[in-house]
Amino acid sequence: MLLSKKYRFLLSALSGVLLVVSFPFSGSVSFLSFISWVPLLVVEDSILTRNYRSGKVFIHAYLTFFIYNVGTTWWIYFASPGGAYFAFILNSLLMALTFYFYHLTRKKFNAKWSLILLVVFWVGFEYLHHQWELSWPWLTLGNIFSRNPELVQWYEYTGVMGGSIWILVINYLVYQVVSNGINVGKVYFKNHSRQIFLVLIIAVVPVLFSLFRFSLYKEKVNPVEVVVVQPNIDPYNEKFMSNPENQIKSMLEIAQNHRTSKTKFVLFPETAIVNAFDEKYVDSSKSITLIREFVKVNFPVHIFIGASTYAFFNNKNSIASREIPNSNQYIEFYNSSIGIDSLNSQIIHKSKLVPGVEKIPFSKWLPFLEKLSIENGGTSGTLGQEKTPRIISANSLRYAPIVCYESIYGEFIATQVKNGAELLFIITNDGWWRNTPGYQQHNSFASLRAIETRRSIARSANTGISSFINQKGEVVKQTKWWQGDALIFDLNKNNERTIYTLFGDNVYRLISFLAIFLTILSLVILPILQLIKIKKGHQIDNPS
Repeated sequence: MLLSKKYRFLLSALSGVLLVVSFPFSGSVSFLSFISWVPLLVVEDSILTRNYRSGKVFIHAYLTFFIYNVGTTWWIYFASPGGAYFAFILNSLLMALTFYFYHLTRKKFNAKWSLILLVVFWVGFEYLHHQWELSWPWLTLGNIFSRNPELVQWYEYTGVMGGSIWILVINYLVYQVVSNGINVGKVYFKNHSRQIFLVLIIAVVPVLFSLFRFSLYKEKVNPVEVVVVQPNIDPYNEKFMSNPENQIKSMLEIAQNHRTSKTKFVLFPETAIVNAFDEKYVDSSKSITLIREFVKVNFPVHIFIGASTYAFFNNKNSIASREIPNSNQYIEFYNSSIGIDSLNSQIIHKSKLVPGVEKIPFSKWLPFLEKLSIENGGTSGTLGQEKTPRIISANSLRYAPIVCYESIYGEFIATQVKNGAELLFIITNDGWWRNTPGYQQHNSFASLRAIETRRSIARSANTGISSFINQKGEVVKQTKWWQGDALIFDLNKNNERTIYTLFGDNVYRLISFLAIFLTILSLVILPILQLIKIKKGHQIDNPS
């Protein structure tokens, strides 16, 4: 398909707009995701057909993905303007490079492998983007269906990246139909009925299976009464400035007014305990003392709460350790979650840290980057973190402690479930993003974690949305934005494991290795072999 420069740019922009409109709370028209890549694929085909330089593909792809990034995550600006610009530019660059590598590899291989190459490169990118220092899996394509849990019940087998493959395959098949120059009328159906039928089958069958699974899935009745508290404390002008003990007293009062004699767990949001304390002397914290008194009066209630903590070391413990001037000690700060009962406090550090805010990427190799850290209240710079996913046991139950950003990592939470978690408890503070799609998207992603693991979820947010989500991914109860509130609900615990819980992202890990191999093969090995072949041919033509 041959296109002029103007139409190539218009189509590239159209792909970006369709991705934005299909994404949750940026449009939420999820079915448009099935045609969102078609314009960009048509552009790539036009460039390949005319044998234009490959750099043109990169330029058009960058336009598409820049629109996608800005249109869906513009709200990052409210937390950090500089961080937002960096995220838009870099993430768009990574996506455009992925599509560019797909194009380069496609030129080296037979056209019949194009669909496989597209899936391998994009899913490989999504997996690797979950793993590295600048991890940002927010825009994983499979997240598009987070508002439609009834359509993706099969995520319990594939995880969210199964949805990414689904979107890519349908887009490519539609692109094939379009690129064949079809026209309306009888000829259209006669010549391309097989392709159209294949598109419909791949689009409809997973939906029918999901609806069937959604309607028949029954939770085992094994209720645990949980209260989630939403204190609604302004993170910009109040949370880190007002009296921390008064904040805790206010939260405990809200919990007291909503709990019943059957309540087993009460959740407070991320960094609800603002005043950082030494983990070695937990009971010296006035906030912990107030909470423990509440627990004793309301036994057997267990409190799950977020806190800022620190620990001292005689030697450098990790990249997060900071040397204390004029001493022989190091200090390490944490964004922690704490399970508190009448006798014990179980402290777990946040594992998945937000790049630029809680973790300075590559600072292990470039220590000076620590000076560029963003401060969003509390402590700036790289924080300490857990090395492996952990769970907490309380009241004859095991639950997964999940702090904010961790809730968008499917395999991380699947590992917690594999380790024995029967419920998922999420605590977060989404107020940094103000009243934008950001906090709504974050809450909706939790539905995908419920499906992947078949675990009920309790979610406590500082300013909204706090919610309860059942094992089918349905939000069964939620609060409003910027409104102090609390919710109470009976969550059914579950100890059965899904296929995704057992195997996680192993398939996508293999795909990422294949993507790396194909990149090296097409950009390094094949050009070298071609050069050797040319030199040998030259030597034969010109014998010495």
